[in-house]
Order: sequence, then structure tokens, then C-alpha cells
Amino acid sequence: MNLHEYQGKQILKSFGVPIQEGKVVNEKSEILKAYDELKAETGTEFAVIKAQIHAGGRGKGGGVKLAKKREEVETIGDEILGMMLKTPQTPGGLDGEGKLVRKILIAEDVYAPDFDACDEIYISILTDRETKSNVIIYSTEGGMDIEAVAEETPHLVHKEIVDPALGLQGFQARKIAFNLGLSGQAFKNMTKFISKLYNAFTGADASLIEINPCLKTGDDKILAVDCKMTVDESALFRHPDIKEMRDIHEEDPTEVEAKKFNLNYVKLDGNVGCMVNGAGLAMATMDMIKLSGGEPANFLDVGGTADAARVEQGFRIILSDPNVKAILINIFGGIVRCDRVAQGVVDACKNIENLNVPIIVRLQGTNAEIAKEIIDNSGLKVRSAVLLEEAAQAVKEVLS
Repeated sequence: MNLHEYQGKQILKSFGVPIQEGKVVNEKSEILKAYDELKAETGTEFAVIKAQIHAGGRGKGGGVKLAKKREEVETIGDEILGMMLKTPQTPGGLDGEGKLVRKILIAEDVYAPDFDACDEIYISILTDRETKSNVIIYSTEGGMDIEAVAEETPHLVHKEIVDPALGLQGFQARKIAFNLGLSGQAFKNMTKFISKLYNAFTGADASLIEINPCLKTGDDKILAVDCKMTVDESALFRHPDIKEMRDIHEEDPTEVEAKKFNLNYVKLDGNVGCMVNGAGLAMATMDMIKLSGGEPANFLDVGGTADAARVEQGFRIILSDPNVKAILINIFGGIVRCDRVAQGVVDACKNIENLNVPIIVRLQGTNAEIAKEIIDNSGLKVRSAVLLEEAAQAVKEVLS
């Protein structure tokens, strides 16, 4: 689950990580009030207005601006709040529709009074599946163009592998501070910062924390100026407070609808919708679709209870994508009986109006032959298959 910047910072602060303070605003009428409260708490004169959306590159799209006086705070806040923000990471990129900004963060200016003495650093922590470890990635070249740094000057990007069983060791935190070229109080503050940041990563069951930039101020403080955080959804039962932070407006509406029915759905860019029981079988099915000349339009795992209601809802979700030209249902009947799935498919097809795309159903396992008879005798334009090769050939034929 992705979090907004202000939400990630709240979590970091709860673990003692120093952050750039700010106030979240939902309504334009609250902008000046939030600024006045922030000024009273931090003494800030300048303020940074930041759009809160689940996408990076906000500064490049005009979603992060500096206000140097109270009147500018209102003007800029009014401009950003409610805009359709386009960044390289919003759907369609800079040429797409962008994302509606429903919240802004009015943050203190932590660069003043000595801007030239500040250094921007990049730090992220994520899970490395290849090494089965957590990895801290860091660079002295923080800021908006970290992607270009990684591509053009990879030697400036460092990695520190952390054994999750042992946790971050003191020497590793010191090594990071040393590689960042820090000394004196800044060195000490960075080692503390890294340790607390890692505690936040593991304590919140995060799969990613990205701080860009992490700022070394002129007086050697280390602060998280930005925060991108992703939390493992499977661990949310341990964090009801974080679960409440979910913003469905930032998620794909179809995926939100699928979650209501406990369907595992991910939208893709292809033309063949697929409905499968089991993640492994789903991956194999998508491979089969590609080998047959098509492109998978989605990942949809209906789980072990593929009854009529779930199958029907799965159909409706797949058909909400106008790019879908065919639907492949691939079910292995282990726990669930194939004849029950077949009846669910037939019932679902009868309940959905204007179902005019070809449907191929491949059922294998318990009562597979009975299931094939149910589909073949239904009178519906549904092609049945028992073997994987038959299903693949059927997909190829309906797309040709």
C-alpha cells in the first residue's frame, strides 16, 4: 500500500526520525490557517507547498513550489490544490491526464538561512529478493534527477546489504555516513538518522522507504525533506493505524472494486482478460496468452472459492476494460470442483447483458469432464477446453 508524503513522515516521526514539519490541507479555505499554525510552531517565514499524490517527479510537474511570503502561500496553495498534476510517473506521463491533487502539504523551509551550506542526499531502504536481505541505497547526489545519476554515474550510488535477522549494525550506519563524506556532528547525526530510519522500515513492515532529498542543513542537522513509503499489505493486520491511511482515490478504481470481493486483480495493457485460481497458474496463463499471440489484459486470481458470485464479479471487472477482446478462464479443480465452477460461468454469462467477447474456459481437475459437458450444453457462446494446448489454440483462433 502506497502512502502520501505526509503520512510517511508521520510514521518516520513516530520512530524518532527528524523530518521537515508541515501541515496538511484539504480545503482552500484552510491554507492560511495552516501556514499561520506552522509559522507559530517552527518560526518559518518561507513555506514549501507540495502536492500530495502517489507519484514522483512532482517538482518537475509544478507540484512543489516555494512561497516567500504569506500572500504567496495562499496564491500557490490555491493554484496547486485541485489541479490535475502531470509528472513523469503519473498515468500517461507528462502527456497523460495526470492526477487530481486533493491534498497539499504546507511545509517549513528547512534550507534557510544558509542555502549554500545545505547538501541534498538520496537514501532509500527496500527489500532485495535476490539476496533475501534489506538493502540501503544512498548517494551524495540527492534531488530530482537521481534517476539520471544512477544511469550516468552509477559509481556515485552505494549499497549496504542488511541481514534482516541481525538488523542494521552500528558499523554499517557509520560506513554510510563516511561514504557520504560527512564528518563531525553531521556524521553523528547521520548514523542516528540511518538507524532510526531502518527501525521505521522494519517496524512499519515497509517494503520501500525513499527519502529524496535527505537534507544536511547548514548547522549539520539531518532531516527527511521528502518521504515515499510503501507498506506490505499482508502485514496491515498488525498496523490498523496505517491501514486507515489508505487513499482509494490514488488507486485504480477497478482494483479497488476487486478488493471489495476479495479478488486479486491487477490491470495490464493487453487484450486478453484472464481469470484463474492461484497466483502461479495465473502467471503461467499469462505466459500462454503471450505465446498464443495475445497480450494479457489483467492478472485476476479468484482464489479457491470460484463460485458463481465471484466468477460473475470477475467477469464484470474484466469487461470494464474496453481493450479486452477475449476472456480466458483457466481453473484447476483441486479444492474447488470443476463442475461448480462451470455452472458459475454459465450463470454469470446469463446474468451479464451484452457479453459479446469470446470466452474460452479451460477446466482441469476434479469433475473436469462433467464441467465440459455443462459448458458445451449451455447454449452459450463459450468454448471449453481440457488441455492447455486446446485453450492456447482457442485464444489464437479468436484473436486472428
